[in-house]
Amino acid sequence: MKQNRVLYLMFVPIAIYYIIFSYIPMGGIVMAFQSYTVKGGLFSSPWVGFDNFDYFFSSGKAWLVTRNTVIYNVIFLAAYTLFSLTAAIFLSEIQKKWFKKLSQTLMFLPYFISWVTVSAFVYNFLNYEYGIVNKLLEHFNMAALDIYSGTSYWYFLLPFLYVWKWVGYGSVLYLAAIVGIDQEIYEAATIDGASRFQKIMKITLPLLKPTMIILILLGLGRIMRGEFDMFYQLIGNNGRLMDATDIIDTLAFRSLMGTADFGMASSVGVYQSVLTLIIILTANWLVRRYDKDQALF
Repeated sequence: MKQNRVLYLMFVPIAIYYIIFSYIPMGGIVMAFQSYTVKGGLFSSPWVGFDNFDYFFSSGKAWLVTRNTVIYNVIFLAAYTLFSLTAAIFLSEIQKKWFKKLSQTLMFLPYFISWVTVSAFVYNFLNYEYGIVNKLLEHFNMAALDIYSGTSYWYFLLPFLYVWKWVGYGSVLYLAAIVGIDQEIYEAATIDGASRFQKIMKITLPLLKPTMIILILLGLGRIMRGEFDMFYQLIGNNGRLMDATDIIDTLAFRSLMGTADFGMASSVGVYQSVLTLIIILTANWLVRRYDKDQALF
């Protein structure tokens, strides 16, 4: 600690953050096993055992929201990794500095736009009656799109918006890894007559593999925690889209806001956390079997 005291000092704010917002709130897990009341609090509310879990699984929603959460987040993670990696490689190959900076800025800009604002954009662009897209379709005598009544549109729209918002952030991570690659390797490849495409395939991608594996493992840690802001702001409480877009987070939020059932919402959170732990441990175990040096632990 004496040799690395500066690094430990830099870590202190992060440690405080996670202690306050991650470890201390874990005490609230007991609510999942209580019929929680505000008057009784965590210590005096009556215990009900696994009744809250029984209600969750018998409601018929458990499998639906679990399936939606996993499918959407797997698609999000795959698309995010692919497009972020591709964007980072393209940016690293751009020779004009002003164009490179402009492209990176435009790609990173959506990261700072809230989902509330994005939902307003989507509504005004795709609204059935006066949306810009439907007005253009009407001008060309084409059928209007009613995205808020049909579920099929959202299977494409949600991944598209997710990638649009996060690809700039992801490309920065991969671009930083590309910058850290020893340039002498590229120079040697150039001397050997390698083309730009060959250098990407034989040097850049193999050397990016450790970074990619770490980011994917970290992404798997959030695979059961869907983008609540995105789903709730874009879909809201639209019953027509519920079966196709309802995820664990939105179900827990509605159970809390609609019925003030703290125990039910907490049991959903515990179920979500246990599944996330299982996924992380399984994925890390598979990576360790492949190459233990690239595993998280």
